[in-house]
Amino acid sequence: MTTTPMQYLDKAMDKVRDLGLLPQTGDKREEPIVALLNQIADIDQDRIVAIARTLNQASFFNDVVREQVQAMKISDRYETITNSFKSIRDDAKNMVDQLDDGKISTFERVNNIWMKATRGDIADRFDKIKETYLDVTESTLDQIQREQLILDAYQDFRGALKQSEVLALEVLKKADALLLESKTAVETAMKNVDAHQGEEPAERAKLELARDEKLRELQDTEKRYQIAKDLSDNLTVSYNTSEVVMARLVQTTNAKERLYSQAISFFSTNETVLTALTASFTGMFGLHEATQTVEAMKEGVSESIEVLSEIGGKVQEAAIRAGYGPTIRADAVKKLVDSVVNFQENSRTIIEEMRRQSTSNAKEIQEAVEDGKRRMARLAEQGSKILSTKSSDKPA
Repeated sequence: MTTTPMQYLDKAMDKVRDLGLLPQTGDKREEPIVALLNQIADIDQDRIVAIARTLNQASFFNDVVREQVQAMKISDRYETITNSFKSIRDDAKNMVDQLDDGKISTFERVNNIWMKATRGDIADRFDKIKETYLDVTESTLDQIQREQLILDAYQDFRGALKQSEVLALEVLKKADALLLESKTAVETAMKNVDAHQGEEPAERAKLELARDEKLRELQDTEKRYQIAKDLSDNLTVSYNTSEVVMARLVQTTNAKERLYSQAISFFSTNETVLTALTASFTGMFGLHEATQTVEAMKEGVSESIEVLSEIGGKVQEAAIRAGYGPTIRADAVKKLVDSVVNFQENSRTIIEEMRRQSTSNAKEIQEAVEDGKRRMARLAEQGSKILSTKSSDKPA
């Protein structure tokens, strides 16, 4: 009977080994449960060894399951599909909004260029949706296949776990019998002490020592009984709880497989719809560009005509005025005549005034010179008189 859990365990580990998930032998560490089970190994050596081997692999096997049975990147990559569809719709809506005011501003043109540079053409984004879908379905299929292998291996492992529970209950039954035996021995020893009537202290002390030893054995037996009980209880809880959890995992895998089948069916039958959407949105954006080109041409020609009507009349009128109008303006000639006449009038006035000043100035010079001459003559006359007087006064 002790070989049954071993067979289940070997079968489970073989499946894990086939997946290439077994660690190197040097990396394996003994689980703490083994040391605990060694304390009750003497109750039933074979059964405890079988249980220990199963539980020693439990931690590793559960790590394998936790690492392999997971949602992978589906939750991340579906957002790429969502965002791609959203960007296509938003860009189409922005295109319509740009037409509301009848013209595209410079800011809107820059946004259109930026949109194409960062998000790509509509066809590129639809291609990205398809590539993402194919990546997700490929990963999902690989995941489903691995989950099925893991679930099969786990079912075999749970068989070993159930057999270990059976062995643990059998060990507990033996531990319970040993506990009852120890309790009986303690009761007998206590009765022997109580029944002692002799007056020899040594005899009573021997009985008390025997009682204490039985009590110590009882405590040790009870401790090992509790280990056996915890083992059987927790194996029972583990098996039944994992039964529910694994049922949920089976439901998840089945749902994932259903979604995979639905995705394959949906895309394979509706790829033409995706192609039509690509062509339609691309054509719509091309139509938008052609429409704006025509509108730009019409608006440009119309505005040019308006400018020609405004500026052309003014230019032609100026040309006619220049061609048929006077050459030298009369007011300019009049100003020149006035300037010549005024100069002539002012020059006569200035000449007369300068002539008077010249005559007056000459007269003043003449008078100044004559006055100087008279003064010089008087000075000469006075000098002659002085010399004559001095000559008459000298003695003969």
